[in-house]
Amino acid sequence: MENKFRRIMRTEIHKGKRVHLFHDRLVTPTGKEVEWELIMHPGASAVIPIDEDGKIVMVRQYRNASDDYVLEIPAGVFDKPDEDPLVCAKRELEEEIGYTSEDVTFLYKFYSSIGICDEVIHIFVAKNLVLSEQNLDDDEFVTIERYTLDELVDMIFDGRLSDNKTISAIMTYKVSLERA
Repeated sequence: MENKFRRIMRTEIHKGKRVHLFHDRLVTPTGKEVEWELIMHPGASAVIPIDEDGKIVMVRQYRNASDDYVLEIPAGVFDKPDEDPLVCAKRELEEEIGYTSEDVTFLYKFYSSIGICDEVIHIFVAKNLVLSEQNLDDDEFVTIERYTLDELVDMIFDGRLSDNKTISAIMTYKVSLERA
């Protein structure tokens, strides 16, 4: 038995500013036809900025999906699908928190919601921050907050951090430090 799915049809349902929604028809390895929806996303980068005191610089911003303000690491969508993830990370670092850094290292990447979306988020760590100027997009309203790594881990476990990319990034960063 072949273990591959075969796509036999893809129909674009909606083309938005950032995402495209498709309806796919596939044939399973057993020969059964199934229908799935897929959200295509250009990708994104997020950055864990470490300030001179060793604190992580976070942003609190309104998110329409939760209809609430959410605490997150700075992040943003690629300007174009083939944008260099490092370029995106550095841009978001400056836009959202008003810092630059030449000490930005790749940590890891992951699918944000693999069951329905092809978005890959690239996570970076930025150190040796240099004060610049915050340059928010017209639809961004953020406040900047600083926390120790331990405080953020506590916030994950008591439910005060709810953003998946931030939780994943903070815990991966913590483990990377423990393994170093």
